[in-house]
Amino acid sequence: MARVAVTEEAAELIRRLTVDHGPLMFHQSGGCCDGSAPMCYPDGEFLVGDADVRLGDLAVGLERAVPVWMSAAQFEYWKHTHLTIDVVPGRGAGFSLEAPLGVRFLTRSRILTDEEYAEDEGL
Repeated sequence: MARVAVTEEAAELIRRLTVDHGPLMFHQSGGCCDGSAPMCYPDGEFLVGDADVRLGDLAVGLERAVPVWMSAAQFEYWKHTHLTIDVVPGRGAGFSLEAPLGVRFLTRSRILTDEEYAEDEGL
């Protein structure tokens, strides 16, 4: 079961950002100065470790899929949800790569179905 997905509009932006920045990664921000937003970084620029959960990878039509991470503590609150990374007009956080382009990544969520949650209990 895929726990994370991407809209075609967001996939197009990810491909564009990859041309300029190389392989990318996302980390779902948990609040504070960035709000709760998917933050896009060059792969490896945001250090992940044992306190993070890899939600999955986004297939966006590139040679390499784009990993999506979230802190383990935040995952406890979101473990019943499926996330879709989208893009909307507006200025987002200054730390995410899309910020200078006048758009921002946005996470849309829905509750997992009982079947999806049962299938995903190993995460």
